[in-house]
Amino acid sequence: MNVMGLVTELVAGGVGGNIAGAVLNKLDLGPIGNTVAGLIGGVGGGQLLSMLTAGSAAATAASTGGTDLTSILSNAGGAGVGGAVVVAIIGLIKTQMAKST
Repeated sequence: MNVMGLVTELVAGGVGGNIAGAVLNKLDLGPIGNTVAGLIGGVGGGQLLSMLTAGSAAATAASTGGTDLTSILSNAGGAGVGGAVVVAIIGLIKTQMAKST
């Protein structure tokens, strides 16, 4: 795992988590909760996307030294979506638990 990819996943996941918290007001976890959940989801989403696109991304990265714009943007996109999904899931669990008590 390269460091640049991990940093991209962390940043994009944190941003995606905070955007999801701002858009989905009922599922908001607060700024720190959105960021932490987004970081976790960002790494998971980025890694999942890189596994799914391993064949085409590996060929492209090998030919360009691993720093082509397409792989960076797809990694960031997957991480952002992963961060948003984890925030939404945790927010949904939190609201359901609050209703039951």
